[in-house]
Amino acid sequence: MTYEHRLFDNPPVEEHDFASTVLEGALYNATPEGEAADVLVGLALHDEDPAFVEGWCMKLGRQLAPGSPLLGLVGLCVGHLARRFGYVSDEAASLALDLANRSKADPSDVDARAVDGLDDVIFFGGRTV
Repeated sequence: MTYEHRLFDNPPVEEHDFASTVLEGALYNATPEGEAADVLVGLALHDEDPAFVEGWCMKLGRQLAPGSPLLGLVGLCVGHLARRFGYVSDEAASLALDLANRSKADPSDVDARAVDGLDDVIFFGGRTV
């Protein structure tokens, strides 16, 4: 049996104009999923404008097609915002709950990262569901 050594790498934060272009492209399958994922995670982990990042999480979470690999990541990124800032809006908390419930009902629709994101929203964001 062979093992592949993988490195974990946090993507850097991108400028808002570039990030918006990449994430908008993800809605229309014009941006590769990996690039969109890196941009979203970089924003969630490093950007100092939580409203901007939350806005993109909301837009992606509501507009991406069912089964998109980015949906679970959106939920996780809402959790990152709760962990970093101690707060997310009611709408973002509701989105995190919706994505986590969809993941539990059908992991082929939304992957389990959404459940991890909801855990962070509850724990760090002081939310009850």
